[in-house]
Amino acid sequence: MRIAVPKETKQGEKRVALVPDIISKLTKAGLEVVIESKAGIAAEYSDQQFIDAGAQIKTGDVLTASDVVLSVQPLTVNQIKSLKKGAITISFLSPTTAADVIDAAVSAGVTAISLEMVPRISRAQSMDALTSQALCAGYRAALVAAELSPRFFPLLMTAAGTVTPANVVVLGAGVAGLQAIATVRRLGAVVSAYDVRPSSADEVRSMGATFIDLQLEVLEGAGGYAREMTEDRAAKQRELLTPFIAAADVLITTAAVPGRPAPRLVTADMVKAMKAGSVVVDLAAETGGNVEGAKPGEIVEVNGVRIWGGKDVPSQLPFHASQLFSRNCLNLLMLMIKTEEGNSSIVLDFEDEIIAGSAITHAGEIRHEGARNAITGAGKN
Repeated sequence: MRIAVPKETKQGEKRVALVPDIISKLTKAGLEVVIESKAGIAAEYSDQQFIDAGAQIKTGDVLTASDVVLSVQPLTVNQIKSLKKGAITISFLSPTTAADVIDAAVSAGVTAISLEMVPRISRAQSMDALTSQALCAGYRAALVAAELSPRFFPLLMTAAGTVTPANVVVLGAGVAGLQAIATVRRLGAVVSAYDVRPSSADEVRSMGATFIDLQLEVLEGAGGYAREMTEDRAAKQRELLTPFIAAADVLITTAAVPGRPAPRLVTADMVKAMKAGSVVVDLAAETGGNVEGAKPGEIVEVNGVRIWGGKDVPSQLPFHASQLFSRNCLNLLMLMIKTEEGNSSIVLDFEDEIIAGSAITHAGEIRHEGARNAITGAGKN
């Protein structure tokens, strides 16, 4: 049974799906691991480290003869076409926006497992790559904010006088938001945070931040994610948030709704109301942006306010982001590995809600309803 890890092909992607520390756990389970040469270089993992850990390094095609392919980003359509029938891919894979890849997997008879669709249940926490990578993004957001801000973050008592701490507002108190809060607090800033889920208030306060309570309708959905809100509700929320944002030296936004564009939390007028020299960090820029005017991978200046649009943010910390991603993949693989009489194989048990929930395609069919609807809808256009 061969596990393969190709080099990532998406521009700017520096992570690698497996790191050397994980290899021995797979080889001890009776699996062969093949890594494409230089797949880990951008994440600071050399070919020799993989070899020392027990993997094979191969130049060129590592896909054709493989049973399972691990990658961070989805394989390309051409890569999918090169796989043998019955092969399994494990990667991030949006069921609603990757119709071409999903269609190719169906045609090739490939089972495509999406790490984005791993259920948010206790038993699957160690496999939840969205959470592990959101942690990286939240940490990075705080560092970017501190770097771009012209202000000190902490309170400083000096012979020349007192420097007051920066006022930071964080919108969204999921994993990324909480990590941003924790990191900004460690840097000494005064932090306030808002989330549409009141259940997050205690977590925010436990980080030493103040929870902004707007006294609005609760919007907590399945799996702990926020539900999509109506435009009237969104408008009222923006109105109530405006004075908090106007007073902020730094604004960090992290809000997301799975499978949908990011909610627009901050309008251009709200940005204009901020002080010159203020900084906005929008982690949701790649999915439409929480902040009007944010552009992925760019810094936009509006009336003296700099807006940093996040792009491939976890990949900006590729060493540890790869470590965490690799552990997520390992734990998911171990759920599938069955060993009998010394022989290991991958068994997909669709009675298991983790496998059933994360499998987008299998045996020439689309299993995921959202993916099925997206492809059907695309065919009608």
